[in-house]
Amino acid sequence: MIQFSLRHTWPGGTNLAPNLAPGLTIDFTAPPGATALFGPSGAGKSTVVATIAGLFQAQAARVIIDGVVLTDTEHRIHIPPERRRLGLVFQDARLFPHLRVRQNLRYGLKRAPPGAIRFDDIVDLLGIAPLLDRRPHTLSGGERQRVAIGRALLAQPRLLLMDEPLASLDAARKAEILPYLARLKHALALPIIYVTHALDEVLAIADTLILLESGQVRAAGPLAELTARGDLPLAARDDAGAVLQARVAEHHPARQLSLLRAGPLALWVPLVAGSLGTQLRVRIPAREIILATEAPAGISLHNILPTLVVAVTEDHTRHIAMVELATGEARLLARVTPDAVARLALRPGKPVLALVKSMSVDVIR
Repeated sequence: MIQFSLRHTWPGGTNLAPNLAPGLTIDFTAPPGATALFGPSGAGKSTVVATIAGLFQAQAARVIIDGVVLTDTEHRIHIPPERRRLGLVFQDARLFPHLRVRQNLRYGLKRAPPGAIRFDDIVDLLGIAPLLDRRPHTLSGGERQRVAIGRALLAQPRLLLMDEPLASLDAARKAEILPYLARLKHALALPIIYVTHALDEVLAIADTLILLESGQVRAAGPLAELTARGDLPLAARDDAGAVLQARVAEHHPARQLSLLRAGPLALWVPLVAGSLGTQLRVRIPAREIILATEAPAGISLHNILPTLVVAVTEDHTRHIAMVELATGEARLLARVTPDAVARLALRPGKPVLALVKSMSVDVIR
């Protein structure tokens, strides 16, 4: 668990960086797993990472990782960065250009205390065995970042800090590396603080989401909970949608369909790879959900989900309404018109059917 508190005011205002919040007041507790810091540029994301790493000394701060106090300005505690046992991965890989990949990796290993993370395991996990004898300048951007992640992990860190690690990569390279990040999260059970302003990275990696805005925490909590909130900035995005943890329940090859279960919800999707019981993450875009008070007949739709309305948030400037829905623990978010809210008399507690095309369910590995 990570306990973090930060108070800082920038001297001289924000003349040098107009998008920077004039001051930071940030408090959060991050449970085990991957925690994403998400928000616009200047919200304070990178300052949080630098404070945790000991690279930035705020006017008032407290950083505690698994009970170990790394920073406490009130009690004048500041553990030097090199003694914090944290792995750092930045936007640029920062590999040693004169060393081969194998030597770059072992640079982190030979300076590390004894630990459970082994060289061969990391090479296999990140798929970098074919790269070991190459120099950094011969690698693609995605390959360099995988090596940088491997070097950080071989330092046997108690926490992995990743500050916009994919920001410099194009879409193809980003798609190449995201599965590796998701894999290492599960394989190593290592806590991760992940900074990004790219929602696709958050959806693929994060368990906990911390939304930063103007130097403050706008909201914090489980990813599934915050993506289903209609009153948060995420809901205003065109790609808004709830994220659900699901498992493969059935395969029907003849119908070319798979049945996924997300808590009490049953979702039919195009046939997916994976044995029964495989855990998957899915996203249902808010704009793809149709609400109804009774089941339609003679329709190609596969998913007719009984839900209850939790909340309705209207955005009069955009002429839309965000409807939060629940079925047991599962949460969905639908975007409809204010007219639909009035015609269906949508209000908290009202039963409503959520109609979802199987082709609209995004399966995230």
